Amino acid sequence: MAPAMVGTVEEKPKPLPLAIGIGGMVSGLREVYESGRTKELEWRQSQLKGLIRLLTDKEEEIFAVLHEDLGKNRGETFRDELGILVKSIKYTLQNLKKWMAPEKAESPLVAFPATAMVVPEPLGVVLIFSCWNLPLGLALEPLSGAIAAGNAVVLKPSELAPSTAAFLAANIPKYLDSRAVKVVLGGPIVGEELMEHRWDKVLFTGSERIGRIIMTKAAKTLSPVALELGSKCPCIVDWLDSKRDRQIAVNRIIGAKWSTCAGQACIAIDHIICEERFAPILIELLKSTLKRFMSKPGGMARILNEKHFERLSGYLDDNNVAASVVHGGDIDPKTLKIEPTILLNPPVDSDVMTEEIFGPILPIITVKKTEDCITYLKSKPKPLAIYAFTNNERLKRRIVEETSSGSVTFNDAVVQYALESIPFGGVGHSGFGQYHGKYSFELFSNKKAVFKRSFLIEFMFRYPPWDDSKIGTLRYVFSYNYILLFFNLLGLRR
Repeated sequence: MAPAMVGTVEEKPKPLPLAIGIGGMVSGLREVYESGRTKELEWRQSQLKGLIRLLTDKEEEIFAVLHEDLGKNRGETFRDELGILVKSIKYTLQNLKKWMAPEKAESPLVAFPATAMVVPEPLGVVLIFSCWNLPLGLALEPLSGAIAAGNAVVLKPSELAPSTAAFLAANIPKYLDSRAVKVVLGGPIVGEELMEHRWDKVLFTGSERIGRIIMTKAAKTLSPVALELGSKCPCIVDWLDSKRDRQIAVNRIIGAKWSTCAGQACIAIDHIICEERFAPILIELLKSTLKRFMSKPGGMARILNEKHFERLSGYLDDNNVAASVVHGGDIDPKTLKIEPTILLNPPVDSDVMTEEIFGPILPIITVKKTEDCITYLKSKPKPLAIYAFTNNERLKRRIVEETSSGSVTFNDAVVQYALESIPFGGVGHSGFGQYHGKYSFELFSNKKAVFKRSFLIEFMFRYPPWDDSKIGTLRYVFSYNYILLFFNLLGLRR
């Protein structure tokens, strides 16, 4: 039996029309792309403006569907998905013409007269699988980049956020070119059928397990793939002398753990590493700040579904893990809510420390000295992000130089996702391929090398029959020694 893909919901056996329908859709998209309409600047701009209109016109509906799917508060939705998307798309609109322009490249003097340039061109027809935890942002952020690059696009939203998926399917055709941008709904079987076809790029956001399946399927058609996967993002908290610095650090830790889809985010803090002597101070400050931040209902999203709730509550069923709980631990299966929970030094071989947590449980691991965290980090798979709260410049330098991760953020967390000026993406097991801002444009573009020469000058030393003189001349060419090359061509040898 084929493994489930791009979701976990069981489906009935695939009817024959599905394959025919998807195949016809892909063929139709290729016809649209080959017509050249998506390559025009005006078309790209109009589609990006359409996305902005969709987000502004349908703001109330967006608040509603994200609350239905994940229990997100309006403030969290605007901060993490709606507002950030409008900002990002406007940034793309402002810079698109510049990004589309050919870039001049250096050409060697020996080729004179000649010009070299790099011309960005669309890849063609691309496929985007978005994830359920940021079901709007992880769909429309890469979609805007694919459109900006001039591609025809198929978007497959996660079926695990059904209200948001239905919203996208109903509204994208109203605001964008429905011949060039398609939304396909469905679960694993639909995902498998989509991957039976050749794509000019596939972007998948989700788990490592499904990412492996996507790559295996893509290999059959040689479809290039970018993967945005999860990881255990560590957060180093150094000894902070200032009470103000400590409070700001805790504010930002809580925002990046419990206020970001209840920790159900690939860039959320997974666990903290700090010195033994600082742990009691940190825990007490986390407790008091959580009490203030979560005093009113709606401060934290709910767990996605029963399956994920059982996975998370299962971590706490382990007696050794339960013994490490220093705050929280209450669960409510009826509302799919788990109280913000803090663990102190749970067993390092327990599931909560070997698997990506993806929820509101925060282990704190202590070390003798903060610098010991470098050895700890290097022993683990490369994460999507490393966070560190410290004023120690030497420690900052060591983290940047001695560890590897998709990103490093000092004295804050998660906010790097909001920057269009730096790339977002993983490395190693946390994924490959980068997007956001110009990097989204480049992800869905081919940098075509263009080299132009004239017929004015011709050198025969590049052709056979070969002799030592021609090899010597080539040595001058490849070493950029144009003075000796000039004398050699004049017959003036050393």
